[in-house]
Amino acid sequence: MNNNYLVAVLSDRIQAESAYTLLEKQGLPLSKVTILGRGYKSIDEFGLIDPNEVAQKQAKLMATWLVPFGFVGGAVFSTLTNLQTFAWAGEIGDHIISGLLGSIGGAMGSVFIGGGGGIGFGTADSVPYRNRINAGKYLIVVQGSQLLLQQATTILRKCDPEKIQVYTDMYQ
Repeated sequence: MNNNYLVAVLSDRIQAESAYTLLEKQGLPLSKVTILGRGYKSIDEFGLIDPNEVAQKQAKLMATWLVPFGFVGGAVFSTLTNLQTFAWAGEIGDHIISGLLGSIGGAMGSVFIGGGGGIGFGTADSVPYRNRINAGKYLIVVQGSQLLLQQATTILRKCDPEKIQVYTDMYQ
């Protein structure tokens, strides 16, 4: 599935339908173009942006390097400082436990910094789009390759939208 989107905010239904017609005349596949707003699909029906999915992918991506880095960092710190924090485990055990604690720190970093906040709080754009639709505005969403989104951006700029935003899935 392609998760590249272009979202254009248009002030009313007439402007949205005009933009849709212009995209059709320029040869964009209409199966890739959707109008969101009153009388058309809602954001929920379309599933525009799933902040949970994006945040989970980003947290997993961060964890792939933060967890091993945390382990190495914890073990090296324990070795260099020779603090013997876990003396009951012996010298090797002390370094291994320190490495494991470093891994836990890396995992926490991947969740809190790498995208975990998006799981609970959503993205910065999902709420404003919903608010704009509730205020009577319309969204034109084009889904497809980056080349298709570039073509659509050029065409939609002629319609003087309030905002054009492109979202690309960098984790594909």
